[in-house]
Amino acid sequence: MARFTPYLDSAPCVKKLDRPILSSEDMPYDSLLVFNAGVTKFNGKYIMVFRNDYGTDPERFLREKHMPGTSVGVAISDNGIDGWQVRKEYLLDNHRTSDETGREIKRFYDPRITILEGRPYLTLAADTRHGVRGCIAEIDDNFEKVNVISMSVPNNRNMVLFPEKIGGYYCRLERPMAMFGEHCMNYDVWFSKSPDLRMWGESKVVLDDRMVKFANEKIGPAAPPVKTEKGWLTTFHAVDYDPARGKNGWENSWPYRYTGGIMLLDLEDPTKVVGLYNKPFIAPDRPYETDEGFRQNTIFPGGMILEDDGEVKIYYGASDCYECVCTANVDDLIKLCLEGGE
Repeated sequence: MARFTPYLDSAPCVKKLDRPILSSEDMPYDSLLVFNAGVTKFNGKYIMVFRNDYGTDPERFLREKHMPGTSVGVAISDNGIDGWQVRKEYLLDNHRTSDETGREIKRFYDPRITILEGRPYLTLAADTRHGVRGCIAEIDDNFEKVNVISMSVPNNRNMVLFPEKIGGYYCRLERPMAMFGEHCMNYDVWFSKSPDLRMWGESKVVLDDRMVKFANEKIGPAAPPVKTEKGWLTTFHAVDYDPARGKNGWENSWPYRYTGGIMLLDLEDPTKVVGLYNKPFIAPDRPYETDEGFRQNTIFPGGMILEDDGEVKIYYGASDCYECVCTANVDDLIKLCLEGGE
């Protein structure tokens, strides 16, 4: 399958590489799909915590409907682009996780990283016996031990933490999956705050999916926000749906396209959108994003790093198969948001 029509293009200021930066070929253990990573800069190194799916293949998936197993791994780089060294041991594995939690939690996946008050924290999705739940976890400075400190009620995911307190509170973005909204199923970006990272409330909607012109299915948070002088630079994922789309990866039909959106939130009140680019700033347009992988035409940002020289590194999963990176200047991204793309 090639690019979907109508074509959606990445913003001109975004520079992509010619190839992914991490794939199953780089893994020292059983691996088929490597994607949807969180990435941060910590103690002079770039740390990636990635999702690794294993234990099936396209034929077995179709024949037996056998879903992959999932683990979470760690890779480290000196420059955040190449030379990634993957640790030989998982950080988390779904088989071990289910044993340790009495089968309540089936797996953790889609990690995001935030450095908060000098310490690294993970947010994760967890499939449980009672539905998908969003998690917040402490992690040690060596990225070896994880301690989950908060889990949401079911039907909430894509949580990301802000890298500092705002108004004396810890803050996060999230995507609850409301089933009976005005237009049936509402999948919007929400904001919640907490005094201690454990108890969360005072929730407000930030971005309604009907505000996003290039989505007709759902939206949700992507990478943790980055602080700039003009506001919190914030990515989100956006999904458009067309039932006429045919085989697009492993499955007989995959009618969805995922793109990356970007907006600016107010520094003091992040429930206020002060700028929104009305086109995708990252869209699937490279062969490894459109012609290969488990679910093609899928882009999912998971990490964003603002460098001292103004370069922004944006890490994203492609085709639910690869981990990739693109770059842009922070002023150009802010301009996209403030000018809107008209």
